[in-house]
Amino acid sequence: MMNWKSFLVNHPSSRRRWFYPLITVFVAVSVCLSTPMLGQAFDIRSLLFQGLQIIQMSNLSDRQEVDLGRQMNQQLQSGNIRFSSNTQINRYVEQIGQRLVANSDRPNLPFTFQVVEDNSINAFATLGGYVYIHTGLMRAAENEAELASVIAHEIGHITGRHLVQQMRQRALATGVASAAGLDQNAAVGIGLELALNRPRSRQDEFDADNRGLRTLTQAGYAPSGMVSFMQKLMQRGGSMPAFLSTHPATGDRVNALQNAINAQNSNQRDGLDTTAYRGNIRSIL
Repeated sequence: MMNWKSFLVNHPSSRRRWFYPLITVFVAVSVCLSTPMLGQAFDIRSLLFQGLQIIQMSNLSDRQEVDLGRQMNQQLQSGNIRFSSNTQINRYVEQIGQRLVANSDRPNLPFTFQVVEDNSINAFATLGGYVYIHTGLMRAAENEAELASVIAHEIGHITGRHLVQQMRQRALATGVASAAGLDQNAAVGIGLELALNRPRSRQDEFDADNRGLRTLTQAGYAPSGMVSFMQKLMQRGGSMPAFLSTHPATGDRVNALQNAINAQNSNQRDGLDTTAYRGNIRSIL
């Protein structure tokens, strides 16, 4: 019989090749054993498979982020959200979105823009470039620059990785993340809950505004569209639109945006033609 202790001492490179895979298996099994498995038979293959689904939110790659965003999108499609089947409207929003992406901080991320059939004035983003725009918001916009400003703001949340940071904080605060990371299914659930129901921080909103304004201007749109749309919604009667009620400190943001626009001294004017915009969205008016 081989003396393994002697072999490993005399062959340090082999010891390293064995050591790291063993540690990986140990971590995977330890993480999965910490999750209740009542009524299930112990299956080492199942445990190892689950271990491979553990992800590190603090070191999430673009590929992992896109994959999580795709899973979130699948959950939304199988839920109560009604996605628009209007080819013209979807193409129009996609064209605006891709024009903005090319001038964003993450132009190589495969962004996906989708229209949601909903009369509420709202928009949101998840991970990996997935952005959602409600038809109610499109109707409320006066022109393409205003619509583009909302899309640019949501792109700003993605380029700033704001939801990724929120998910990590929530996972740690609730204790669902272990030392090895967070289960992928848990990450999808947390991400959707935060994207749909939770207001982002004041710091995240200002950052998304700044990123969005820069993207909007570089794409050639009139930067005034971002301010005019926020001001218009703030002046509406009744309850605050969902887009603003989940995005705090709107008055301060308007002032900060106006100051930034004044400092830019931009001459960009594209997207202000109301008649052309109404023509592009006439199928949902």
